[in-house]
Amino acid sequence: MENNNNGSIYEVISPWAEADPVPLRGITPRLETMTGKKIGLFCNSKRAAALMLSVVEKRLKERDSTTTTSWYDFTEVNVPEILTKNRAKFEAWVRGVDAVILAVGD
Repeated sequence: MENNNNGSIYEVISPWAEADPVPLRGITPRLETMTGKKIGLFCNSKRAAALMLSVVEKRLKERDSTTTTSWYDFTEVNVPEILTKNRAKFEAWVRGVDAVILAVGD
């Protein structure tokens, strides 16, 4: 409780909610090493996505020459790949890579 200049008492409340912090974690464990790994590059077909992923690909290969990449191009705007006619192709691609980097190129 605080006192203002005219003697009234008011309660100061923080705008921050109390929350139970949950540690962030990915849906799968991070790779311990990039050596010999195949990294999937998922391109959502926005105008800058391929450009960004090209730079990522270049940097990955500069860091470790044994790292390979596999591209997958998004097929239908605003529709998850698992809901398209290409579901089997997409799932096979995912099974064939060790990790995926997705770019949204707006």
